[in-house]
Amino acid sequence: MACDRRTLLRASAFVLALAAGPALAQQDSKIPIAVIGGGNIGGTIGGLWVKAGHPVMFASRHPEDLKPLVEKLGPLAKAGTVEQALAFGDAVLIAVPYKAYPELGQTHAGLLKGKVVLDAGNATKARDGELAAEAESAGIGATSAKYLPGARLVRAFNAANYRLFAQSAHRSGAKMAVPIAGDDRQALTVAAALVRDAGFDPVVVGGLDAARQFQMGAPNYGRDVTGPEARKAFGVAE
Repeated sequence: MACDRRTLLRASAFVLALAAGPALAQQDSKIPIAVIGGGNIGGTIGGLWVKAGHPVMFASRHPEDLKPLVEKLGPLAKAGTVEQALAFGDAVLIAVPYKAYPELGQTHAGLLKGKVVLDAGNATKARDGELAAEAESAGIGATSAKYLPGARLVRAFNAANYRLFAQSAHRSGAKMAVPIAGDDRQALTVAAALVRDAGFDPVVVGGLDAARQFQMGAPNYGRDVTGPEARKAFGVAE
C-alpha cells in the first residue's frame, strides 16, 4: 500500500508540473517508466522516452537479452525482470504479445495496481486465438481492463506500426497523431504528456470503450494523420 501511495503522489506531482507551465514541466516532469517488452514497439517508444530524459527500465523474462538495447540508449536505460521494472516505473508501457496479458495481470496484479499503464497491445487471431475473438467482441479496451485489473489503463501506441513511430517522432511541421483512450482522467493526462515527450500529438478519443475506434482492423487503425485530422476523423474537440 505504501508503494501505491508513493506512486500516486509522484504521478500527481507529474500532472501538477505539467499544469504549471512548459518551463517547469520540462524540468520536473521526468518520471521513471517501465517498458514491459523490449521488442519493436517497446524498444522504439521506450527509446524515445530515454532521449526525452526519462529513466526507463526495459523488462523481459530474459533481461540479459536486452543488453544491446540499453547500451545503445545510454545511462538512463536499464534492463530488468518484469518485477523489477514494475517496481521501478511510475508509469508502465505494456508491449508484449496479447496472449501474455492474462498471466501478466494475474502474476503481477499487486505491482500493477494503481499504476498508469499505457497499453500498446494488439490481439491477432493467428497468435492470440480466443483472446483476439474476445477483443473483437467486447472491445480491446474492455478486454485489457479485464486482464489487467487495478491498473489505471490507457490505450496508446497501438494504432500504428513501430516503423511509422520511429520515422515520424518529432518530425517537423504538424506532428503525427497518436489516439489514446481511457476512463481515468489523471491517467489520460499522464499518458498524453508521455505521448508528447515521445514526439507525437496525443488525441483523446474517449473512454476505454472508444478504443474500439482505433483497434486493429478498425477504420482509424494504421493511419498517419496529424492531430487536427485525427480529431476530425474521431469527432472530438480540439
